[in-house]
Amino acid sequence: MVGLALASVHLAEAQQANQTARIGILQSGSASSSMSRIAALREGLRELGHVEGKNIIIDYRYAEGKTDQFAVLAAELVQLKPDVLVTSGSPGIVALMKATNKIPIVMAAIGDAVGNRFVKSLAQPGGNVTGLSFLDPDISTKRLELLKEAMPRVVRVALLRHVSSGKQSLEATLATSRPLKVQVQILEIQAPNEFEGAFRSAKKSGAEAINVLASPIFFAYRKELVDLSAKHRLPGMYENKEFVEIGGLLSYGANLDDLYRRAATYVDKILKGTKPADLPVEQPMKFEFVINLKTAKQISLTIPPNVLARADKVIK
Repeated sequence: MVGLALASVHLAEAQQANQTARIGILQSGSASSSMSRIAALREGLRELGHVEGKNIIIDYRYAEGKTDQFAVLAAELVQLKPDVLVTSGSPGIVALMKATNKIPIVMAAIGDAVGNRFVKSLAQPGGNVTGLSFLDPDISTKRLELLKEAMPRVVRVALLRHVSSGKQSLEATLATSRPLKVQVQILEIQAPNEFEGAFRSAKKSGAEAINVLASPIFFAYRKELVDLSAKHRLPGMYENKEFVEIGGLLSYGANLDDLYRRAATYVDKILKGTKPADLPVEQPMKFEFVINLKTAKQISLTIPPNVLARADKVIK
């Protein structure tokens, strides 16, 4: 009887180990623009024993930068009955939270999860949402400070903001602009087809640089923004190194690949039975200040040596 009992336990464990889990991933951009982050998440899952095609199935949905697609794609993923959902950015999280209050949702990257009311607190999220969050207002303040340090003579800066971006980041940036003696022109847009008009308006008003606030929509269309910056000769400060790697001037922000890799630990714990309400929200550990020196030279801009020395990466 003892042997039979042990055999039953081993059989149950084997069946549980062989179960295939389903993970739903919602991204604001395209498959190509999300490639590095998805690769980091899959690498993190693989290190924890979750291999796509072996013991996990991953369903991908890409909004392609279209805000009206988030709700549709979120509903599609929920209908597939995944064990856990993964996304980043406010539009994706809002869409998934509206689609389900039962399926666990992992935030791979979001600014101020508490301020946006995605969780009750960092220590005790409550509900079905947890993951990684950073205080974007603090980072937005740092971005304007670094832009001013890199361009000491700049007086007027255009501030590009998507209407879905957090108001806290806007308020923090405006508050920082006053002691820095920088005039800020706010440019709010709803869709990518408004980019060109926003840059024309900035140039016409005498802006000398542009500060692009963090947004999943802007990240999805980063090439278009960087190209417009070059076209209108408006040096840009951006949220992540990916902008600078394709020609943007400056970036300061959390390492998104690292955040997605860390998000895999949340997925792992949830698949093993831990409730998202019991998983404290963590904050980024890696921040990067990146400068594209080649872009600076193209616009005859000399970056002060002390600013170059503080960069985590300089692209020449």
